[in-house]
Amino acid sequence: MDATARQGQGTLAAPKRRRRWGDRYDGRLLRSLDPLYQLIPYIMKTRSDAQNLFEERIDVTAVEDWLRAQRAAGRNVSFLHAFLAAYVRTISQRPRMNRFIAGRRIYARNEILVSFALKKRLREDSPETVVKLKFEPTATVWDVQKAVDEAIAANKQETAQNDTDLTAKLFMFLPGLVIRFAVWFLNLLDQRGLLPKVIHRVSPFHTSVFVTDLGSLGVKPIYHHLYEFGSTSVFLAFGAKERERVVDEEGNATVKKTIGLKVVTDERICDGYDYVYAFKYFVRLFRHPEELEAPPAGVVEDVE
Repeated sequence: MDATARQGQGTLAAPKRRRRWGDRYDGRLLRSLDPLYQLIPYIMKTRSDAQNLFEERIDVTAVEDWLRAQRAAGRNVSFLHAFLAAYVRTISQRPRMNRFIAGRRIYARNEILVSFALKKRLREDSPETVVKLKFEPTATVWDVQKAVDEAIAANKQETAQNDTDLTAKLFMFLPGLVIRFAVWFLNLLDQRGLLPKVIHRVSPFHTSVFVTDLGSLGVKPIYHHLYEFGSTSVFLAFGAKERERVVDEEGNATVKKTIGLKVVTDERICDGYDYVYAFKYFVRLFRHPEELEAPPAGVVEDVE
């Protein structure tokens, strides 16, 4: 039985659930997990305790061909659009990737949220901001493209400040001791599901996945730690495209274009089997990017 079947049947839309005791406004408490798995967050108390790191090389030949065809047709779609759309689609089919730990408990996140850093200009002295976007599980690559392009356009001006920037600026008016107390207190509230929604909305650390595009800087990816503040369970970093000589199944040497991907995950949210099949699905989408042009046939729900 594959991972999708184990997580439940796909539906055209996620069913509306009534909030139950123990649920949070940003996540649903998972009650049917194996007791040993529910115990793990009490043993590995922090994300730094539970970080797993792995790397992958992704053949991007097919997605590069697809991008050229789309640009020839007048659609200004980029590799970043395809990358983010592939991960959103992965979450819609492998929802265990969208879990998080809070207060030693495991929750299914109620939304698909993607955070990524944005350099306003490719200069050393140019400021950096972070953008967090919300996507429906039925999102296509065109939905992702529209949301990302609008966010980049709104934040590219060096004088532009989004809500995250303004909140950080407001905090920095406070004395250091007050900031330390405020962050500690907000983290305490977050562990109990009481973090003010306005903070959750502007916080890039409360997200399904944090993505960094180092390919735009022309370098290879790095392993980026998970943040203790917030609820990020997966961090993805991808690097510049490279040409790589590989040997095919018939023993012939060919040259393919690849990218390096480095992944840091919180091992407490699901087991290795789930991670393996989720990332196999993610990588497969780069071989079949045309699947991202239409919504998925169904959306898979996490367990109870």
